[in-house]
Amino acid sequence: MMQFVSNTGGGIPVDFETAILDGFASDGGLYVPKELPKISLDQLKDWKDLGYVDLAFEILSLFIDPSVISEIELKKILKDAYAPFEKSEVIPLYKLRSGKDTYIMELFYGPTISFKDVGLAFLVNLVDFFLTRKNEFKSLIVATTGDTGPATAYFTAGKSNLSAWVLYPKGLITEEQERQMTTLPHANVHPVGVSNCPDGGDDLDLVIANLYANIPFKEKVHLSSVNSINWGRVMMQTVHYFYGYLQVVDTIGEEINMSVPSGAFGNLCAGGLARKMGLPVDKFVIANNTNACLHRIFSEGVFSKQPIFETPSSAIDILVPYNFWRFLYFCVDEDATKIKKWSDEFKASGKVQFDRETHASYSQGFLSTSISDEQTLDRIKTVFDTEDYLLDPHGAVALAAVHQLKDKLGDKKLVCLATAHPAKFPEVIKNALRVKTIPEAGKHHSLEKAKTLLEKVDLIDCSNLEDELLNLMNADWDLKHNTKN
Repeated sequence: MMQFVSNTGGGIPVDFETAILDGFASDGGLYVPKELPKISLDQLKDWKDLGYVDLAFEILSLFIDPSVISEIELKKILKDAYAPFEKSEVIPLYKLRSGKDTYIMELFYGPTISFKDVGLAFLVNLVDFFLTRKNEFKSLIVATTGDTGPATAYFTAGKSNLSAWVLYPKGLITEEQERQMTTLPHANVHPVGVSNCPDGGDDLDLVIANLYANIPFKEKVHLSSVNSINWGRVMMQTVHYFYGYLQVVDTIGEEINMSVPSGAFGNLCAGGLARKMGLPVDKFVIANNTNACLHRIFSEGVFSKQPIFETPSSAIDILVPYNFWRFLYFCVDEDATKIKKWSDEFKASGKVQFDRETHASYSQGFLSTSISDEQTLDRIKTVFDTEDYLLDPHGAVALAAVHQLKDKLGDKKLVCLATAHPAKFPEVIKNALRVKTIPEAGKHHSLEKAKTLLEKVDLIDCSNLEDELLNLMNADWDLKHNTKN
């Protein structure tokens, strides 16, 4: 049976169920499998014509032993998870007319129209499955810079075994994203708008880490998370890389390139691990915006925290790409002592300079660049004008990065990940297209409906967030479970 360990070396190996329900490892590290499964070209050939859900079953079965979840149970969880998606293929691919062998992977046909639905549809249903079987309850807490929160709230809403506390930096996400959380009427969903966050979502991650470190509180309210700290998110996201590859190649084994709009490195961590498992990807393009946290890591070998910039691609306005530590573990011969040393150094000084050998190891097969706001807007307008296709600002960052790095990419097929529907970013779209009215492609019925609904939200200043969450979550737990403080 596959076991999971902390990437910083503490605690003992745990089974799949424990890794999923705990979120963080017991020492505060990130769970990783003791070994990555290997996928052969013959397996890829066998999978070539599978639909998304059937492919997901094959890949996840490599990580999940049937004694933990039976084949019938896993198939049902997957089928139920992706039933609400708008497209039967779950993730369509659009071939650009204006780019040779260039495809847009449209990851935004879930209920909250972002790629976070792809991972969270499965993960939240998986957590609920485990809790129902154990007759237990969990309090989920997530920080969001725009898309994780709505997806977590949607898939948690109404589930009797779960409550969701979704924290977002007030004013740093769009009104459309905010309303996806605040208009849900369900009593087990708690949106929290946090003002005065100088480091954006990273301030919220710090508070969540402190709550996890508060062991009596964590154990009382059964704290867990479905942020991309959770192995289940990264594991599930490996699937869409295999799926995209199988959809575009003519011959199994041919290499392609993939471009990913990147902030916290959760999505790209999954891509990097998929390649280590056997996916034939030549280059991954790390498409950063002006915050450039990953571009510094991959071009200079420097993991550092810099002042944050607000950009049109707000979901990747990230300063600390914590999933990089998870990927790095597999690039240093799974040496957890090195990961702990570097992560402790970063916590103490805010900077790590990696040695040349380590930098060469983790950067192999990656190209990175930083895309300006102007380049982002220009790419949206250029693509819309040339082929009447509307990109969201994150997909635009991915495509602009490809344009910037085209001389290094050669003639291989290219898949660019579009991670949200453009309707979530109306002001960005209007600015990019230089119009006053959003075109129909920039609208979505779910967001139009949300404009008419009552909002329910707690508003808190960042300086008081930790104390207020302790009070609110303790009170909510006592109310639900009829206990005293």
